[in-house]
Amino acid sequence: MSDSAKLLEEMNDRSREVFRRVVESYLQTGEPVGSRALTRVLEEKVSAATIRNVMQDLEHLGLLNSPHISAGRIPTQSGLRMFVDGLLEVRDLGNEDREKIDASLGSNSQDISGLLNRVGSALSGTTQVASLVLAPKHEAEIKHIEFVQLGPDRALVVLVFSDGHVENRVFTPPTGQTPSSLREAANFINSFAEGRSLTELRGLIAHEIGARRQEIDTLAAQLVAEGTAIWDAPGEPHERLVVRGRANLLGEAEPEELDRIRTLFDDLERKRDIADFLELTEEGEGVRIFIGSENKLFSLSGSSLVVSPYMNADRKIIGAVGVIGPTRLNYGRIVPIVDYTAQLVGKLIADRGKG
Repeated sequence: MSDSAKLLEEMNDRSREVFRRVVESYLQTGEPVGSRALTRVLEEKVSAATIRNVMQDLEHLGLLNSPHISAGRIPTQSGLRMFVDGLLEVRDLGNEDREKIDASLGSNSQDISGLLNRVGSALSGTTQVASLVLAPKHEAEIKHIEFVQLGPDRALVVLVFSDGHVENRVFTPPTGQTPSSLREAANFINSFAEGRSLTELRGLIAHEIGARRQEIDTLAAQLVAEGTAIWDAPGEPHERLVVRGRANLLGEAEPEELDRIRTLFDDLERKRDIADFLELTEEGEGVRIFIGSENKLFSLSGSSLVVSPYMNADRKIIGAVGVIGPTRLNYGRIVPIVDYTAQLVGKLIADRGKG
């Protein structure tokens, strides 16, 4: 049992109800909740002074705090975590939300990129916060790889897959590379690339570089490392992270929140931690909620990430969908929306794979 679950279990009914009412009111309004307001909604009729004492106890436990000198309280990050883990009532997916998502994903197009763009737009439009969609990697077996020099500081890696799919990606090669080092790097990779997926190949290359370092010169080794890194790194037009609905966050922001939101957008633009975003979802199926500083993907601590993986026909996690917004999210409504969208995307991608 987690610490928050133990603490919740140890609370008496009055403390638990006061805490729940404060959090629910905060999530709905964003405003501190005072003792007088609580006297009108609590099932147990008690005085405002009694409620103030309970709120002070909850503050000492680190679950509530006072944002201003006023008597009102809001939940802390720890308080939100405890509420989400132990008191959150997740609603059933509403018909209106389901219809919005279904309508946006209903195309029969085989274009996965278009599908994921529509997913992002549907999520941000339905939840009114920003959406994040992590696209799947192309995991077919490799047939051939080629490096092509484009200039002194630009090179192209051409990936030919066994299913006929071809990807061209521009990257910056190591300083001092030559046409011969490009050929040597390509020959080195192709000697064992065929029949392996990119994921398998990346691990094998790391091992082979170590085992055969004496067989290839330093520049070729660097080029191999640069070339394999680009397969998982962001790069137009192959970015794996799709972001939609930024205006939803800016439109709702108070002036003092704009700097925090710009920081979030900077993180999104850099897309430095795309691999971490997928790793966040790999501890099991279903929706996960990251509140504030628990969200290791972004430097912005005042945000919450609600994310769920989606799987291919083999039940392997290949991507994720989610939303990011202020910690004051309507978790009870958003969780089933994210969950349904992830399951739907997985089914659509699996069906396309059979086609």
